Order: sequence, then C-alpha cells, then structure tokens
Amino acid sequence: MDPTPERSRQFAVEDTEAPKETLLCGFASYGLSGLTAVDFLIDQLELTETGHVTAEGMPSITPFENGTPTHHTRLFSRPDLELTLLKNELFVPPALSGPFGEAILDWTEHHGVAEIVVVDAVPMRHSPDDHRTYYVATDDYRRRRLDGDEGLPPMARGYLDGVTGALVEQGIDSPLAVGVFRTPVHEQIPDIDAAIRLIDTVSELYGLTVDTEPLQEFADEIERYYNELADRYEAAAERERAFDDRMFM
Repeated sequence: MDPTPERSRQFAVEDTEAPKETLLCGFASYGLSGLTAVDFLIDQLELTETGHVTAEGMPSITPFENGTPTHHTRLFSRPDLELTLLKNELFVPPALSGPFGEAILDWTEHHGVAEIVVVDAVPMRHSPDDHRTYYVATDDYRRRRLDGDEGLPPMARGYLDGVTGALVEQGIDSPLAVGVFRTPVHEQIPDIDAAIRLIDTVSELYGLTVDTEPLQEFADEIERYYNELADRYEAAAERERAFDDRMFM
C-alpha cells in the first residue's frame, strides 16, 4: 500500500494496490445508468475492493450494504483483469468537480494509467431508434479502441461538464487517452435499459463476458412496479371523481 495518498485540495485517493492500465468510471449522474452499469460489472466479474476516494469539507454520504458502511467512491479489480473500476455514489457539485477530477488524474498519472473510460447517460429528446451508445473520445483513445468499429457513432455536438468534462479536458493535451460512452436516458431512476446498453458496449470493447439477463429481469420488475403504481393512482383518482360527483347530486 502506498502510505501517502495523492491529494487534490479536499479529495484524496487511497489504494491497497496499483490500478490497471484502464480505469472504468461510473459516476452518480442523471439517471444513474453509468453507476448502475459499473455496479453490475463489479458484481458479475466478482471484483474486490482495492481502494477508495475520501472527501473533506463537503456534504457527504455513507452508503451501506447488508448493514456494513462503505466509502462513497471505491475502486475494484482482480488480478487477471486489465481494468480497475471506479464506483462513485457521491454527487459532486459542479464547483468541486474540477478538484475531484484532479485527484483522480493525479492518482492515475502517479500509477501510469494509460486510459480512462466513463460510462454515462444523457437526458435528451430521442426516439426508439436513438436507443444506442454514442462516444466522445480523444484522438488517441479513438485510434486505440474505436477505429473500424462502425457500430458506435460519435455524439454529434454538445458539452461535457462536471467530473467527466474535467477528465476529458485533461486527455486532450496529454498522453492520457479518454473515452466517454453516453446513451439517451429516460426520467425513471435508474434507467436499467440505458445501463444495459452501456454494459454491452464496454463488454464488447474490452472482451468481457457478462450476462445482463439478471439486470433485465430487474428492469422488468421496475417497469411492472411503476405500471401497477400508475394503475392504482388512476383507480384512486377515478374513485375520487365518483365521490365528488355523488356529493353534488
């Protein structure tokens, strides 16, 4: 373990082992699809925790699993996998996204990480034909991973903000290759279908064998829940209208 954590203002990365060549990140952002995708990959690939990020002087959260508290931002990997996954459950305010990104970048540079990948979703008006994954990538990442892959279209226009924007900005003028994979997201949280699209994209690019059927079953359960909730709401509203009608008879 490196006894001196890399610090950037109020953020620090502490690890028990060095990261792999590629860092795959899922942040707490709109729709939670990127976070859901990374969380599912951690579970399916049976990864173990290898480090975490701490935050000082800002509102924080402490997640827990099966009664055990955990850090809000954790790193996972395993010996035979050339990926380290970063799972971030802390919403980072825009004003602090730069320092948070700097802490990650200082740590990756210290350990010689070659590329960073971010999976994310974007709220946008779209049709069913747009239910696919798009990329925003630095030139070196595109040459390394995307040349010849006609199934992944580039995202035409827009802006990257927050931690993702900070990471990509660093990648433009440095040897660090950065790729962002984004997919349209719906208002429901989490958008499981969007998460599955991101998982499929990463699995194909990095040769991962992942069965998304358990996640799809979860999506079906969520859809049934909200449909039943809507039905109950409509039934209650109908009873309310009938009661009002009787009151004025």
